Amino acid sequence: MNFNISLKNVLGIGALITASFLTTSCEDFLDRPTEDNYNTENFYGSDKACIAGVNYLYNSPWYDFQRGFIKVGEVFSGNMYWGNSPYLNFSVNGTDQDLVNMSYSLWAEIGHCSTVYESLKGASASQEVKNQCMGECLTWKAMAYFYLVRTFGDVPIIHDNSAMLASGKYNELSKVEKADVYEYIILTLEKAMELLPKSSDPGRIDYYCAEGLLSKVYLTKAGVSGSLNNEDLQKAADYAKDVIDNSGRKLMDNYEDIFRGSNNTCPESLIAWRWTVGAHWTCQNSLQSDLAIEGMCEVGSVWGGWGGPSTDLMEAFGVIKIDGTGKDSRLVEWQSPASRADIDTRRKATMMIAGDKYAYFWRDKGGFDYLKFIYDKSYNASATEQLEGPCGSNNVKHLYGDAADHQAEMGIADGRMASALATHLLRLSDVYLIHAEAMTLLGRGSEQSALDAFNAVHQRAIPTAVAVTSLNFDMIWKERRLEFAGEGDRWYDYVRRAYYDVNSCIAELKAQHRNRLWNCDPLYKAYYKSGTWNLTTTDGQVEYDYDTEVPNVTANSFTLPFPSEDVALNPNLATGSPSVHVDIRATYSY
Repeated sequence: MNFNISLKNVLGIGALITASFLTTSCEDFLDRPTEDNYNTENFYGSDKACIAGVNYLYNSPWYDFQRGFIKVGEVFSGNMYWGNSPYLNFSVNGTDQDLVNMSYSLWAEIGHCSTVYESLKGASASQEVKNQCMGECLTWKAMAYFYLVRTFGDVPIIHDNSAMLASGKYNELSKVEKADVYEYIILTLEKAMELLPKSSDPGRIDYYCAEGLLSKVYLTKAGVSGSLNNEDLQKAADYAKDVIDNSGRKLMDNYEDIFRGSNNTCPESLIAWRWTVGAHWTCQNSLQSDLAIEGMCEVGSVWGGWGGPSTDLMEAFGVIKIDGTGKDSRLVEWQSPASRADIDTRRKATMMIAGDKYAYFWRDKGGFDYLKFIYDKSYNASATEQLEGPCGSNNVKHLYGDAADHQAEMGIADGRMASALATHLLRLSDVYLIHAEAMTLLGRGSEQSALDAFNAVHQRAIPTAVAVTSLNFDMIWKERRLEFAGEGDRWYDYVRRAYYDVNSCIAELKAQHRNRLWNCDPLYKAYYKSGTWNLTTTDGQVEYDYDTEVPNVTANSFTLPFPSEDVALNPNLATGSPSVHVDIRATYSY
């Protein structure tokens, strides 16, 4: 099914869904239902059918968000360099196809969640399972709205698709003020938590998953008025602490293991897109195609090596240092692979650079050697003998490797632009840092619970690190960047901070090194062939070109425009059109 549909059509999803779609559009991520034909009146006839009817909410409607997930979350934020992308230079408009796909994907998820929720009410199944499945629907609906409000600012609220269609006023919808949208998300999650069990099968959303998301929503909402609200911060801290103390979930010992397919449903993964490889398009993860180097897997359709982690992110990890002088270019300080001290284990799990080898990629070939992959045709028959990474590095997260790696990790074959590797949207380490940040913003960054939460994340990444004894905001701000780099979240950190401290966000974005590095290929090639690391090569000095700085970053940059075709149908969605206040608590009912 094509989920790239207009907002008006999203409202009509209830008329489009049949249970046969639910059973055939995806080989669901946990349990495959029987392939019989059903209709919505008789499909939900058992506990198993109810669970099967919810599974696709974990993947298919989200499919067209994948590219926007990276471009908004990572390119916009300065974590990733992606050529002449409008997300790199802040020139995105309402006709941008990735923005359009992202918007419609989010509205599609909301429409499907609402329709499945209503269908489950009359299911012939145990109340326990019905509650669980309805709680999952509401959590996913809340997640979709959370992305919408942080991306587009004020957005319409569609609580009941059928009622909105019956009213005939879908082209008259007004945007609702952000604060009210956050209130709607909170009430939706509170209702989800009433319905969800405290624990569930691996990979499924339970009470603590929804509570972890609620803590993040409160942390974001805390600044929406223009100044920080201590009551919201306290709730963010308290909900996060409850997850930390009572969920029974623990951080994985080894950071890079989180992103392997065999750990798709590890306890650290609270909410994720649970992809599969099936006969039907949209069930699968296609991110490797956009992010990996050409030739990474046999199936092909991989073209992502010409983008990659940014110069600024490399500098944040301590890989390079840019000289602060120079008119047209700035020299780069860069330790050789032999002398490099990779203190932070997250670096290698996020970006591959000269000297890196990975046992979990190309395991059928003895492991993946980054430089050999680029320059040695006897090792990699499709080697281009040219570094693709524009800043001297390539992506690691969201990659599964080759066919043998996919089979070994997930027990099934990969396909063309198709992987079953989970995309983590909310991890337990996020909840730890939410608690630490909320406590710090409350002026309680030296309390033990905040220190414990921060140190758990920091010392996993840097095992030799000494435990910190006091926290400030800048420490947590940097920790979040390094912990979640490449995971589609960094731009949303800027959005929530911009609510109450926009000038700091503008200044930081303008100061980033968002352009590429020059002469990395001759540096790498010479090192591979001779073992000599010399920043001055026969082709020139490795330099950072700073002529292209970030243009036009303003207070308005933190809100993206609605798709132009939606605005054409409903002018109330236009940038600058008034938004309405809705008393959510007085009108909300499930």
